[in-house]
Amino acid sequence: MSQPASPYNEELIADEAFLKSWVAGLKSDPYRSYLYSYPHKTSYRELDTKLPLSKLWSKEQAETFFLYMHIPFCGARCGFCNLFTLPDKRVSIHEEYVDALERQAVQLAPFVRHKPMARFAVGGGTPTLLEPRLLDRLFEIAEGRMGMNPQKASISVETSPETVTEERLAVLKYRQVDRISMGIQSLVESEVGAIYRPQKPDEVENALEQLKLAQFPIMNLDLIYGLPGQTVDSWLYSLNRVLAYEPEEIFLYPLYTREHTIVKPEQIRKQGKDLRLTMYEAARGSLLANGYKQYSMRRFAKQEAGTDKELLPYGCQEEGMVGLGCGARSYTRGVHYSSRYGVSRKATESIIADYVAAADYSFADYGFVLDQAEQKRRFILKALLHAEGLALYDFSERFGSSVLDDHPELQMLLRTGLATLESGLLRLTDEGMAYSDAIGDWFISSEVRHLMESYVLR
Repeated sequence: MSQPASPYNEELIADEAFLKSWVAGLKSDPYRSYLYSYPHKTSYRELDTKLPLSKLWSKEQAETFFLYMHIPFCGARCGFCNLFTLPDKRVSIHEEYVDALERQAVQLAPFVRHKPMARFAVGGGTPTLLEPRLLDRLFEIAEGRMGMNPQKASISVETSPETVTEERLAVLKYRQVDRISMGIQSLVESEVGAIYRPQKPDEVENALEQLKLAQFPIMNLDLIYGLPGQTVDSWLYSLNRVLAYEPEEIFLYPLYTREHTIVKPEQIRKQGKDLRLTMYEAARGSLLANGYKQYSMRRFAKQEAGTDKELLPYGCQEEGMVGLGCGARSYTRGVHYSSRYGVSRKATESIIADYVAAADYSFADYGFVLDQAEQKRRFILKALLHAEGLALYDFSERFGSSVLDDHPELQMLLRTGLATLESGLLRLTDEGMAYSDAIGDWFISSEVRHLMESYVLR
């Protein structure tokens, strides 16, 4: 899957009229595609041949691994959600799923236990929808089956306001969770109602009080800007209410809608002027003034935030991610794989049923094979879209070539003031950070773009 040569030559990159037109187009549509991983999940396809996980993981070069468990159940699907998750509160269904997850872990463990787990995350869905005993079983599987040492691994768990209880928090504290992450989105009832989220402000405040009392090393809270009916003032109201609890970390997400989400793109367009960039800038200013440091377009954290554990090292490129559970993605350097992806209830129920009924979890048959060109793009994107930036030496050390020779189009970011290059470090400027989603969308390969655009979602 080799990529064609870059369409941007030196003459074009130096053309002021071209650069002016290019950057204007970039800024005209800042919210194009959220690339929290590369290649995007909608570029995954059925692999030509099944790949034995024994061979796949024996070749992985990462020194430590990241263990991720996906719990694809939630109380209700929010109007913006396109994640692999199923609204289902039945304990019997949850138990069958955890049984399957353990069977998968038993089969996978021999292939990955030769290297330690530096991180462990449980996401979804809403993992804390599980009863306390089932939630505790996830940690038994991580420790007993996969060899995760809770004293050496950073542990993160996602939750939601309606599932925060003393019993569940007691399990998480006992299991040495370092980071608890809760999606709030908004503290204005009419705004969460507009995205079909059954959430009351009092419920959120109660959950925040319980989390604060539990004293996890890192409490992360998620908010969304650009919601239907949201104004800059109401957005800052939600942010200020959250800041009153002094979370160690805050993620700010622009609202994205797709044709297959409950809230459709045309509903958002009817609102008139897009205020998302204005909301981002207002929130960013407030967070910086309150002592937070910006680490990406979305992530803001207190510099002193962290755990007292002596953690194992883990590379920022996030390879060596071992996925357990239906919907979990796994990343090796050359292959990303997962179960199939769906959003509709019918599709997710079918995919989960197949996962639970499976007897063999020892191969990958659905994913994306990264050739050298795609590995380079992933490396660039994973570094450039974060405040740490892209170290030119690190790229040449890994790939044996110059990043600016391989991708001369990166000069366009420098020439338009969206990035700087100092002491061998290519970093987005404050303005460039604000346009991260547009920059990421611009930089993805033509092959990945084609696959994403041709994806038919069930």
